[in-house]
Amino acid sequence: MAKQVTPMIEQYLSIKAQYEDAFLFFRLGDFYELFFDDAKKAASELEITLTSRGKGEDAIPMCGVPHHSAEQYISQLINNGFKVAICEQTEDPQLAKGVVRREVVQVITPGTVMEGNAVVEKDNNYLLSLTPYSEKELGLAAIDMTTGEFLTTVLAGDFEEAIHEVSSFRPKEIVIPSTLSDDKQNMLQQRMNVTLSFEDELAHHSDTDKLISKIEDQIAEIACRQLIQYVLRTTKRSLEHLQQANYYETNDFMGIDVHSKRNLELIESLREKKKKGSLLWVLDETETAMGGRLLKQWIERPLVSNTLIEKRQSLVETLLERFFERETLKVQLNNVYDLERLSGKIAFGNVNARDMLQLKRSLQAVPQIFDTVNDLGNNYATELTSGVNDCHELYLLLENSINEDPPVTITDGNIIKDGYDRELDQYRDAMRNGKTWIAALERKERDETGIKSLKIGFNKVFGYYIEVTKANIPNLPEGRYERKQTLANAERYITNELKEKEALILEAEEKSEKLEYELFMEIREKVKQFIRPLQKLATSVSTIDVLQSFAEVAEKNHYVKPDVSNEETVDIIDGRHPVVEQMIDKGDYVANDIRLNEERGMLLITGPNMAGKSTYMRQLALIAIMAQIGSFVPAKNAKLPIFDQIFTRIGAADDLAQGQSTFMVEMMETRHAVSRATKNSLILLDEIGRGTSTYDGMALAQAIMEYIHNEIGAKTLFSTHYHELTTLSEHLSHLRNVHVSAMEEDGKVVFLHKVIDGAADRSYGIYVAELAELPASLISRAKSILNEFEQGDKKHAYISNEEKRKTEPVKQLNLFGEAEENYIKNNKQQTITSHEKEIIATLQTINLLRTTPIEAIQVLDELQRKLQNGGS
Repeated sequence: MAKQVTPMIEQYLSIKAQYEDAFLFFRLGDFYELFFDDAKKAASELEITLTSRGKGEDAIPMCGVPHHSAEQYISQLINNGFKVAICEQTEDPQLAKGVVRREVVQVITPGTVMEGNAVVEKDNNYLLSLTPYSEKELGLAAIDMTTGEFLTTVLAGDFEEAIHEVSSFRPKEIVIPSTLSDDKQNMLQQRMNVTLSFEDELAHHSDTDKLISKIEDQIAEIACRQLIQYVLRTTKRSLEHLQQANYYETNDFMGIDVHSKRNLELIESLREKKKKGSLLWVLDETETAMGGRLLKQWIERPLVSNTLIEKRQSLVETLLERFFERETLKVQLNNVYDLERLSGKIAFGNVNARDMLQLKRSLQAVPQIFDTVNDLGNNYATELTSGVNDCHELYLLLENSINEDPPVTITDGNIIKDGYDRELDQYRDAMRNGKTWIAALERKERDETGIKSLKIGFNKVFGYYIEVTKANIPNLPEGRYERKQTLANAERYITNELKEKEALILEAEEKSEKLEYELFMEIREKVKQFIRPLQKLATSVSTIDVLQSFAEVAEKNHYVKPDVSNEETVDIIDGRHPVVEQMIDKGDYVANDIRLNEERGMLLITGPNMAGKSTYMRQLALIAIMAQIGSFVPAKNAKLPIFDQIFTRIGAADDLAQGQSTFMVEMMETRHAVSRATKNSLILLDEIGRGTSTYDGMALAQAIMEYIHNEIGAKTLFSTHYHELTTLSEHLSHLRNVHVSAMEEDGKVVFLHKVIDGAADRSYGIYVAELAELPASLISRAKSILNEFEQGDKKHAYISNEEKRKTEPVKQLNLFGEAEENYIKNNKQQTITSHEKEIIATLQTINLLRTTPIEAIQVLDELQRKLQNGGS
């Protein structure tokens, strides 16, 4: 830091001390300046020049951005997870005594940002608060500042379980008390990749208490008050657009944990993290931004109420049948802008005239939308529009007041229409008449002087003037004009009459601009009174939009209305994976039936690699989710129960940052499923046990299947390459074997992608390796080894042609978990040395589930060296 600081830098340091976790944008004239460490970091993040204030030892690192273009730089910082405190001059520099007074007028954070490219059109931007109340209870509150949505609940269970619900909001920022442990803070940041903020005070304000007046749960109320306090402290703005907090129970919706959402690719693809390739991508034919956001919410929170599901289905069915009305509705919806976010901008005070114009055009389309919907003759359609204010009074206000082509800046004038305000009309008349008079004066002076190039001009420094070129000055009558300014090639003059008109015109312009600004502020305040009706209207329109999207997708992709009931039956005829069928050529997708009931509650799926086992499993989950959000489904016919939860363990992934191997992640996700599932849940488990040794994996797979079958009773699809497990159908009454068929033709395998009853006889793994173009010699050797395995000559399969090894007896678990000694025939047992016994004992004591990949490698290295050195 510099040895000596100026009063201005002292002021900066004093303000910065109050906002240590944010970049301080300090207003100096037409620039926002940053100093010290803020400047160094911002220069790097924003790729702008780092300079300094002062020289030598007193030099202070500095960088800045122009005031008029600061928004793009602020958005860039917010997108990278930073906060920005905006510090403005709060007094006129000409009236200031000493340093101009400055104050932070707003702190912009990832969760409170209202506009710019940090706000994605069809994405919510949630700010969350988490308030631990006990070891097993946690208050959660969520606000989308851009739309005013306010939700709260109480989460039961440990902190790690709570993260599954937190993840469903995809928050940009989470507010926590400073007392939250470092372990839990790290867990949030590593699992969620969010900005963490701290708030220990609870809001108690009469004007905000009404937001939580309906919340009866004490824990939820604390979370809400914590969040409101943080929002008030950072935004320093009105919260009029925030809706009343809505308490929800997590079991009001189908439970889908964070792993399952990722595995099923509901919102984004697993590999590229993009919308394309997800269920959202298939279903999104919405015409409005708010409809797109609502669709995403529905996909992540499917219903468990049969009544609500049937309501949605009924309107989708009607829209599907009424093609012309649906097409009309799409055109009408396309004229509706984002009513939710426009309401937020109005309340926040950063709305401009063009936003008002968007609001007017949206309201102009609403009566037509409601007429089209009501003409459908559907009960739910009538319910969606009944009692909803179309805000016609607001439309008339905007129609009569706002110009059709207003400027972006609200201080530039030309916002208000002629005829809206009498005083403004008078000023405009003075300006227009004055300018007409000046144009007439210019013509008159040209005629009387005979100087055709004479002109009357204006600039902000000298006002109006008569300009004559130097060559024509001799032609001017003596004393006709009063000299005002000399240029290189011309002289500028003024007359008393022109002075009077100038004063009149400039006064009218100044008063006109000031009055227009005041009138616009008055209009904005009037619009604020309509925020609640606008939000209710937005809910109605966005719901209509999502349901027309479902109808559009159903027609385009040949979906059918599913029969959703409380019966425990899954009966899907010719079901299809909604995403995969869109990614391949038309007609290439092979449809499959899926049947589950009380007697057939678990399917063990075997079959070749790449044949489509995982697709078959995901297909069921996606069809169930689509059915429970009210959508039609990709099938010829479909009957489904209402699932309370879906759990999936599909695909291989590690979490090395948490010290967890692929197998550990597999076990953690499986534990989550078997510990939370009920008999009304759907469980999809793919290749459980493949991350460990064959017999360990097989034993675990069998034990998991038995536990689900005997203890839980959930509908389950379990795929495996352990063909030995297929004999379990003889002992587990509700288990059935199915397999994905394949056939060999001219030495090549052909995947038929058809799931049929019965167990597969082989996996065709070598054929898949051949398709992946592994070396021919490797493939040949693998076929040879496989042949020897199938011949029963396991000993020889592990011995190369050049070397023979002695084979030891091995411990093996049979299918029913009983340990027995298996000795390889025709081989004598080799004596085990003492140091080998020591190594075996070490292996037996290792807890694989609590061993990180690095620790496992270290242990193996140590044991290998012991073997090589004979125990020394």
